Parts: sequence; C-alpha cells; structure tokens
Amino acid sequence: MTLRYPYEVRNEAGYFDDIPDEKIPKDMLELASHIVETKAGHFDPSKFDDRYEDALKDLLKKKQEGKPIERPERREPTNVVNLMEALRRSVEASGKPAADKGKARSSARRSTSEKAEQPKQKKARRAG
Repeated sequence: MTLRYPYEVRNEAGYFDDIPDEKIPKDMLELASHIVETKAGHFDPSKFDDRYEDALKDLLKKKQEGKPIERPERREPTNVVNLMEALRRSVEASGKPAADKGKARSSARRSTSEKAEQPKQKKARRAG
C-alpha cells in the first residue's frame, strides 16, 4: 500500500520549525531510548494482519453473492468515571469536614431555592 504519493511529501522543516528546542533531562532521554530500542524491529508485511481490509472483503463477497448482511453487535459502553463524584466520596471517606466553600455553596443554594418558591409574574402578551 502506498501511504503518500511523492508529490504529497513535503519538507519536514515546514512542519517542525515552530517547535522550540528544549533541554531534556538525561534520565528521560535514556528511558525514551530504551523504550525505542526495546520496541524496534524489522517490519515483516507478511505478519501484518489488516482486519479492516479483511472485513471489508468479506462484506463485499456477501453483497455479491446476495447474502443478507448482519449488523455487528454494539459493544458494551465502557465504565466512565465521574471524577468529581469520586473526589467527593474520597473526601467523605477520609472523614475530614467540608471546606468553607461547601458552606457558602449550601447557603447560596438556599437563597436560590427560596427564590424558586416565589411565583413569577406573567408578562402581558402584545396583540399584533
């Protein structure tokens, strides 16, 4: 497969000129080098399995043969963690009293709830 045509390839200077040169600590550089060396190897295209291309070929074969096409099952949604809720539970579990901000918020909530109890006056409709 061709990823880019020669006329699409541009000089890297245009892309990387605005990135500043930064001093990297020696231990971080050694760690990065170790990771790259560990993962480096010769790419053997015969060992590469393109599952997308295989699935697309299977789909096209089924369409050509007139077989019905089943929709793939939807995956279960991942467990999304609400960070604020986790933080609240953590603070409650530690047994520390809430900060003064929490008291200020609760009094603000009371004032807004008191306002909500008062009925709003309806605006007169204009004829026209």
